[in-house]
Amino acid sequence: MNDPALSRLQTLPSWLLGRAAALGHRLVAEHLAEAELRLPHHAVLCAVAEYEPVAQAELARTVKIDPKDVVTVLNELQARELVTRTRDPKDARRNLITLSAAGRELLRRTETLGEQANAELVAPLGPAEREQLGVLLQRVISDR
Repeated sequence: MNDPALSRLQTLPSWLLGRAAALGHRLVAEHLAEAELRLPHHAVLCAVAEYEPVAQAELARTVKIDPKDVVTVLNELQARELVTRTRDPKDARRNLITLSAAGRELLRRTETLGEQANAELVAPLGPAEREQLGVLLQRVISDR
């Protein structure tokens, strides 16, 4: 007797979302590689742009990356002169992170690359379906 367990598994929302997420990550990673960036670099640049000047520890919490890994990412971004670190004048134990002009320019480019990757991801869908997918995914992940 043949049990279609795999066929059932492949229809579950968790399976499908996982596969879609893997495809989305791959597409975004491929596009960001054109700018010699990885996903964590892009996430940090986006967060710094939104919250700057942002404390290094707060940045780690915001992007949900281990603080040690954020240090590595920041070191790499600083070596490329994309971010600057300065001591917080109110608390010398804290570093404040800001984007440099080159960081802002690269962020604009990577935002375009990310949009291209996401357009590829949802290309099989029509405009209304794309909007509906976004709304549904927001509902699935909200408040969790």
